[in-house]
Amino acid sequence: MTPPFFYGWVIVAVAFVTMGVGVNARTAFSLLFPPILDEFGWERGVTAGAFSFGFLVSAVLSPSLGRLMDRRGPRVVIELGVGLMAAGLLLAPLVRQPWHLYATLGVLVGGGSVCLGYTGQALFLPNWFVRRRGLAISVAYSGVGVGSIILLPWLQDLIGRAGWRASCWALGILILALLAPLNLLLRRRPEDLGLEPDGDDAPPGSPAANRTANVVDLAWAAVDWTLGRAMRTTRFWWIMVGYFCGLFAWYAVQVHQTKYLVEIGFSPTDAAWALGVVSLAGIPGQIALGHLSDRIGREWVWTVGSLGFALCYLALLLLRHAPTPTLLYLMVVSQGMLGYGLTSVVGAIPAEIFQGRHYGTIFGTLMLASIVGGAAGPWVTGALYDATGSYTLAFSLAIGSSVLSAVAIWLAAPRAVRAVAGRVPRPT
Repeated sequence: MTPPFFYGWVIVAVAFVTMGVGVNARTAFSLLFPPILDEFGWERGVTAGAFSFGFLVSAVLSPSLGRLMDRRGPRVVIELGVGLMAAGLLLAPLVRQPWHLYATLGVLVGGGSVCLGYTGQALFLPNWFVRRRGLAISVAYSGVGVGSIILLPWLQDLIGRAGWRASCWALGILILALLAPLNLLLRRRPEDLGLEPDGDDAPPGSPAANRTANVVDLAWAAVDWTLGRAMRTTRFWWIMVGYFCGLFAWYAVQVHQTKYLVEIGFSPTDAAWALGVVSLAGIPGQIALGHLSDRIGREWVWTVGSLGFALCYLALLLLRHAPTPTLLYLMVVSQGMLGYGLTSVVGAIPAEIFQGRHYGTIFGTLMLASIVGGAAGPWVTGALYDATGSYTLAFSLAIGSSVLSAVAIWLAAPRAVRAVAGRVPRPT
């Protein structure tokens, strides 16, 4: 086992644990949402807007996060996220007004989650892998599923026994105690330790030609991509559209599904179970689709993920008229095993197209679209419910958003810049 192989997978293991706790701490808003509504009686759109507002603040910070990663590395970025998220959760029990909720579970937890979650990890994980890039990222991101099946049921039980305020305290302390010391192990890229990326068979110092076996468009790959140059390409903007629409669909269902399932006749325990099992189902789905993306291409896997969310929303619409276990299982499987597969390629798609010294800044800016989409989804869904008294229009809009997301990534065409390992001809 070579040193880059070993240390690269140590980085993946740290990311696995960090995302298992950090992303689910943000997802926990779906469990906190009903008791907060019950206690304060605020409008659903206003309350869900705290989650969305946190995403908007994260969107503003995302390009700066990429620049910070390029200059200071992942330890600074991830530890910043630990501090922000823990502060938000520890201050949340003091909430008395809507703006308190926006400041704590919105801004602080949302700002921390963008450092700890998919954006923060995707800023440096692709640097450690070449041939197994999709697999490595999907393994790291599958920590979200493992964390959900452990963390979310525990949190739901704690909410039932001690209330949502005590649950916020417990979650904040867990984040500080576990994640702060663990992430001191991180490094930005293998070159920082005198290593080469896992899967790069060319020896250090070898000619550049030996490192371009998977490059389809040599002229494109030879460009030193800066943010300004990237923004002058149509590929950049198609990725923006794809990420906005994909995350719109993702977070709209994540925030509203628990309340929706309870309203159509499922118990709070069953609704919490569904939220947790969605992420659990995502574990094999993410790993399998991440590995598959290294064989057949990133666009196909993004399309499968988008189809998963479309099926999920269709099942939710049908559940109102026929709340059967079969439809509930379909919703869980399509959302988790297929939809969550988007995460396995969210970092790989721009890395194939804009790989280089400024990748962190470019990716951080691209994630503006993801974060704004993630913010818009819950807010628009809640606002449409308040206006119509039903989720039908909102869920139909999310289905259309999923279709547009898949089309946009095909138009961005990472396959036309770099071929995945399964599409690289073997030397004879």
